[in-house]
Amino acid sequence: MKKSSVSFLAKSLGLAFLFTVMVFSLSFGKAPKREYYEIKIYHVSTQSQQERVHKYLKDALLPALHKIGITKVGVFKPVESDTANGKLIYLLIPFKSVDQHLELPELLLKDSEYLSAGAEYLDAAFDNAPYNRIESIFLKAFAKFPESKVPNLTTPHAERIYEFRSYESATEKIHLNKVQMFNDGGEVNLFERLEFNPVFFAQVISGSHMPNLMYMTSFNNKAAREAHWDVFKTHPDWKKMSGLKEYQKNVSHSDILFLHPTDYSDL
Repeated sequence: MKKSSVSFLAKSLGLAFLFTVMVFSLSFGKAPKREYYEIKIYHVSTQSQQERVHKYLKDALLPALHKIGITKVGVFKPVESDTANGKLIYLLIPFKSVDQHLELPELLLKDSEYLSAGAEYLDAAFDNAPYNRIESIFLKAFAKFPESKVPNLTTPHAERIYEFRSYESATEKIHLNKVQMFNDGGEVNLFERLEFNPVFFAQVISGSHMPNLMYMTSFNNKAAREAHWDVFKTHPDWKKMSGLKEYQKNVSHSDILFLHPTDYSDL
Protein backbone atom coordinates (compact mmCIF):
# COMPACT_ATOMS: atom_id res chain seq x y z
CA MET A 1 0.00 0.00 0.00
CA LYS A 2 1.30 3.42 -0.89
CA LYS A 3 2.34 5.81 1.88
CA SER A 4 -0.29 8.36 0.83
CA SER A 5 -3.02 5.67 0.99
CA VAL A 6 -1.93 4.64 4.50
CA SER A 7 -1.94 8.26 5.61
CA PHE A 8 -5.44 8.82 4.21
CA LEU A 9 -6.74 5.64 5.90
CA ALA A 10 -5.23 6.63 9.22
CA LYS A 11 -6.81 10.05 9.04
CA SER A 12 -10.20 8.55 8.11
CA LEU A 13 -10.08 6.09 10.99
CA GLY A 14 -9.04 8.87 13.34
CA LEU A 15 -11.93 11.09 12.28
CA ALA A 16 -14.37 8.18 12.56
CA PHE A 17 -13.15 7.41 16.08
CA LEU A 18 -13.39 11.07 17.07
CA PHE A 19 -16.93 11.28 15.69
CA THR A 20 -17.95 8.13 17.61
CA VAL A 21 -16.54 9.53 20.83
CA MET A 22 -18.38 12.82 20.32
CA VAL A 23 -21.72 11.11 19.63
CA PHE A 24 -21.28 8.83 22.64
CA SER A 25 -20.39 11.77 24.87
CA LEU A 26 -23.39 13.78 23.74
CA SER A 27 -25.74 10.84 24.23
CA PHE A 28 -24.28 9.92 27.59
CA GLY A 29 -24.53 13.47 28.90
CA LYS A 30 -28.04 14.11 27.58
CA ALA A 31 -30.65 14.67 30.28
CA PRO A 32 -33.73 12.39 30.27
CA LYS A 33 -36.69 13.79 28.38
CA ARG A 34 -39.28 15.29 30.69
CA GLU A 35 -42.68 13.64 30.86
CA TYR A 36 -46.07 15.32 30.67
CA TYR A 37 -49.02 14.33 32.86
CA GLU A 38 -52.74 14.60 32.68
CA ILE A 39 -54.62 14.41 35.94
CA LYS A 40 -58.32 13.71 35.47
CA ILE A 41 -60.67 14.11 38.41
CA TYR A 42 -64.02 12.38 38.01
CA HIS A 43 -66.81 13.94 40.04
CA VAL A 44 -69.48 11.40 40.97
CA SER A 45 -72.40 11.41 43.38
CA THR A 46 -73.74 7.85 43.48
CA GLN A 47 -72.39 4.38 44.13
CA SER A 48 -73.52 3.37 40.65
CA GLN A 49 -71.44 6.13 39.07
CA GLN A 50 -68.39 5.13 41.11
CA GLU A 51 -68.70 1.52 40.00
CA ARG A 52 -69.16 2.44 36.34
CA VAL A 53 -66.14 4.75 36.26
CA HIS A 54 -63.95 2.18 38.03
CA LYS A 55 -65.13 -0.57 35.67
CA TYR A 56 -64.29 1.59 32.65
CA LEU A 57 -60.84 2.50 33.98
CA LYS A 58 -59.97 -1.03 35.08
CA ASP A 59 -61.36 -3.06 32.18
CA ALA A 60 -61.09 -0.64 29.25
CA LEU A 61 -58.83 2.39 29.63
CA LEU A 62 -55.82 1.02 31.52
CA PRO A 63 -55.50 -2.11 29.32
CA ALA A 64 -55.73 0.12 26.23
CA LEU A 65 -53.07 2.49 27.58
CA HIS A 66 -50.79 -0.43 28.40
CA LYS A 67 -51.11 -1.75 24.84
CA ILE A 68 -49.75 1.49 23.38
CA GLY A 69 -46.92 1.68 25.88
CA ILE A 70 -48.37 4.04 28.47
CA THR A 71 -47.67 2.44 31.83
CA LYS A 72 -47.36 3.82 35.37
CA VAL A 73 -51.00 4.91 35.26
CA GLY A 74 -52.32 5.82 38.69
CA VAL A 75 -55.91 5.61 39.92
CA PHE A 76 -56.68 6.97 43.38
CA LYS A 77 -59.56 7.75 45.71
CA PRO A 78 -59.73 10.00 48.79
CA VAL A 79 -59.12 8.33 52.16
CA GLU A 80 -62.16 7.34 54.19
CA SER A 81 -61.97 10.33 56.54
CA ASP A 82 -62.10 12.83 53.66
CA THR A 83 -65.50 14.36 52.90
CA ALA A 84 -64.67 13.84 49.21
CA ASN A 85 -64.55 10.05 49.72
CA GLY A 86 -67.02 8.48 47.31
CA LYS A 87 -67.28 11.71 45.33
CA LEU A 88 -63.93 11.95 43.50
CA ILE A 89 -61.77 9.54 41.51
CA TYR A 90 -58.27 10.65 40.48
CA LEU A 91 -56.58 9.39 37.31
CA LEU A 92 -52.89 10.13 36.56
CA ILE A 93 -51.63 9.41 33.02
CA PRO A 94 -47.96 9.97 32.05
CA PHE A 95 -47.10 10.96 28.48
CA LYS A 96 -43.77 11.02 26.65
CA SER A 97 -44.79 14.11 24.69
CA VAL A 98 -47.61 16.57 24.08
CA ASP A 99 -48.26 14.85 20.73
CA GLN A 100 -48.81 11.52 22.47
CA HIS A 101 -51.42 13.18 24.67
CA LEU A 102 -53.17 14.78 21.70
CA GLU A 103 -53.16 11.57 19.66
CA LEU A 104 -54.59 9.39 22.44
CA PRO A 105 -58.34 9.89 21.75
CA GLU A 106 -57.90 8.86 18.11
CA LEU A 107 -55.85 5.80 19.05
CA LEU A 108 -58.48 4.69 21.55
CA LEU A 109 -61.24 4.92 18.93
CA LYS A 110 -59.28 2.45 16.78
CA ASP A 111 -59.08 -0.13 19.59
CA SER A 112 -61.99 -2.54 19.26
CA GLU A 113 -61.26 -4.24 22.60
CA TYR A 114 -61.32 -0.87 24.36
CA LEU A 115 -64.60 0.09 22.69
CA SER A 116 -66.18 -3.22 23.66
CA ALA A 117 -64.93 -3.30 27.26
CA GLY A 118 -65.87 0.33 27.83
CA ALA A 119 -69.24 0.28 26.05
CA GLU A 120 -71.35 0.85 29.18
CA TYR A 121 -69.35 3.99 29.97
CA LEU A 122 -68.74 5.21 26.43
CA ASP A 123 -72.31 4.71 25.21
CA ALA A 124 -74.07 6.00 28.34
CA ALA A 125 -77.31 7.94 27.77
CA PHE A 126 -77.49 11.69 28.42
CA ASP A 127 -79.77 11.13 31.41
CA ASN A 128 -77.69 8.30 32.89
CA ALA A 129 -74.11 9.61 32.73
CA PRO A 130 -71.38 7.71 34.62
CA TYR A 131 -70.09 10.95 36.19
CA ASN A 132 -71.22 14.50 36.87
CA ARG A 133 -68.18 16.30 35.43
CA ILE A 134 -64.50 15.66 34.62
CA GLU A 135 -61.80 18.08 35.71
CA SER A 136 -58.52 17.98 33.77
CA ILE A 137 -55.06 19.32 34.69
CA PHE A 138 -52.06 19.17 32.35
CA LEU A 139 -48.50 19.29 33.71
CA LYS A 140 -44.84 19.06 32.73
CA ALA A 141 -42.33 17.18 34.87
CA PHE A 142 -39.61 19.06 36.73
CA ALA A 143 -36.10 19.03 35.26
CA LYS A 144 -34.73 17.34 38.41
CA PHE A 145 -37.44 14.65 38.35
CA PRO A 146 -38.13 14.14 34.63
CA GLU A 147 -39.96 10.82 34.84
CA SER A 148 -42.59 9.47 37.21
CA LYS A 149 -41.65 6.52 39.41
CA VAL A 150 -43.47 3.50 40.74
CA PRO A 151 -42.98 3.69 44.53
CA ASN A 152 -41.37 0.89 46.50
CA LEU A 153 -44.19 0.14 48.94
CA THR A 154 -44.87 -3.17 50.70
CA THR A 155 -48.25 -2.78 52.40
CA PRO A 156 -51.66 -3.69 50.92
CA HIS A 157 -53.11 -1.01 48.64
CA ALA A 158 -55.81 -0.10 51.15
CA GLU A 159 -53.18 0.92 53.72
CA ARG A 160 -50.96 2.96 51.42
CA ILE A 161 -51.09 6.74 51.59
CA TYR A 162 -50.40 8.89 48.57
CA GLU A 163 -49.97 12.54 49.46
CA PHE A 164 -50.97 14.83 46.62
CA ARG A 165 -49.95 18.47 47.06
CA SER A 166 -50.69 21.63 45.09
CA TYR A 167 -48.72 24.82 45.72
CA GLU A 168 -50.13 28.04 44.29
CA SER A 169 -48.14 31.27 44.04
CA ALA A 170 -49.22 34.90 43.89
CA THR A 171 -47.66 35.62 40.47
CA GLU A 172 -45.99 33.75 37.60
CA LYS A 173 -42.55 35.05 38.61
CA ILE A 174 -42.97 33.96 42.22
CA HIS A 175 -44.23 30.58 41.01
CA LEU A 176 -41.05 30.08 38.98
CA ASN A 177 -39.08 30.88 42.12
CA LYS A 178 -40.80 27.99 43.92
CA VAL A 179 -40.13 25.69 40.95
CA GLN A 180 -36.47 26.71 41.11
CA MET A 181 -36.45 25.93 44.83
CA PHE A 182 -37.53 22.37 44.05
CA ASN A 183 -35.03 21.93 41.22
CA ASP A 184 -31.73 23.76 41.73
CA GLY A 185 -32.59 24.69 45.31
CA GLY A 186 -32.46 21.03 46.33
CA GLU A 187 -36.00 20.31 47.55
CA VAL A 188 -36.53 17.42 45.12
CA ASN A 189 -33.19 15.95 46.11
CA LEU A 190 -34.11 16.14 49.79
CA PHE A 191 -37.38 14.28 49.23
CA GLU A 192 -35.49 11.53 47.43
CA ARG A 193 -32.74 11.27 50.05
CA LEU A 194 -35.31 11.01 52.85
CA GLU A 195 -37.10 8.23 50.93
CA PHE A 196 -40.48 9.88 50.51
CA ASN A 197 -41.11 7.56 47.54
CA PRO A 198 -41.98 10.47 45.23
CA VAL A 199 -44.19 9.64 42.24
CA PHE A 200 -43.87 12.91 40.33
CA PHE A 201 -43.04 16.61 40.62
CA ALA A 202 -44.53 18.83 37.92
CA GLN A 203 -45.42 22.33 36.87
CA VAL A 204 -49.05 22.97 35.91
CA ILE A 205 -49.33 24.07 32.28
CA SER A 206 -53.12 24.19 32.19
CA GLY A 207 -55.51 24.07 35.12
CA SER A 208 -58.08 26.02 37.09
CA HIS A 209 -55.71 27.23 39.86
CA MET A 210 -52.68 28.81 38.24
CA PRO A 211 -49.86 29.52 38.64
CA ASN A 212 -49.11 26.38 40.61
CA LEU A 213 -47.12 23.17 40.83
CA MET A 214 -48.11 19.73 42.00
CA TYR A 215 -46.31 16.72 43.36
CA MET A 216 -47.07 13.33 44.88
CA THR A 217 -45.24 11.31 47.52
CA SER A 218 -46.21 7.92 48.91
CA PHE A 219 -45.98 5.91 52.13
CA ASN A 220 -46.75 2.44 53.43
CA ASN A 221 -49.30 3.91 55.85
CA LYS A 222 -50.30 7.09 57.68
CA ALA A 223 -47.79 6.49 60.51
CA ALA A 224 -44.93 6.25 58.00
CA ARG A 225 -46.11 9.50 56.43
CA GLU A 226 -46.03 11.31 59.79
CA ALA A 227 -42.58 9.93 60.62
CA HIS A 228 -41.12 11.04 57.28
CA TRP A 229 -42.46 14.57 57.64
CA ASP A 230 -41.14 14.84 61.20
CA VAL A 231 -37.65 14.17 59.83
CA PHE A 232 -38.11 16.52 56.88
CA LYS A 233 -39.30 19.50 58.93
CA THR A 234 -36.31 19.33 61.28
CA HIS A 235 -33.67 18.42 58.69
CA PRO A 236 -30.82 20.96 58.56
CA ASP A 237 -30.95 21.12 54.76
CA TRP A 238 -34.63 22.09 54.85
CA LYS A 239 -34.09 24.62 57.60
CA LYS A 240 -31.28 26.23 55.62
CA MET A 241 -33.19 26.18 52.33
CA SER A 242 -36.49 27.46 53.70
CA GLY A 243 -34.70 30.21 55.59
CA LEU A 244 -33.07 31.74 52.53
CA LYS A 245 -34.29 35.24 51.73
CA GLU A 246 -34.92 34.47 48.05
CA TYR A 247 -37.43 31.71 48.87
CA GLN A 248 -39.70 33.62 51.23
CA LYS A 249 -43.45 33.83 50.54
CA ASN A 250 -43.28 31.88 47.28
CA VAL A 251 -46.39 29.83 48.15
CA SER A 252 -49.65 31.73 48.64
CA HIS A 253 -51.97 28.72 49.01
CA SER A 254 -51.50 24.98 49.37
CA ASP A 255 -53.82 21.99 49.19
CA ILE A 256 -52.94 18.61 50.66
CA LEU A 257 -54.94 15.52 49.76
CA PHE A 258 -54.52 12.01 51.14
CA LEU A 259 -55.37 9.24 48.70
CA HIS A 260 -55.46 5.46 48.52
CA PRO A 261 -54.55 3.68 45.27
CA THR A 262 -57.19 1.40 43.80
CA ASP A 263 -56.35 -2.29 43.64
CA TYR A 264 -55.86 -2.02 39.85
CA SER A 265 -53.67 1.10 39.86
CA ASP A 266 -50.18 0.74 38.37
CA LEU A 267 -48.81 2.97 41.12
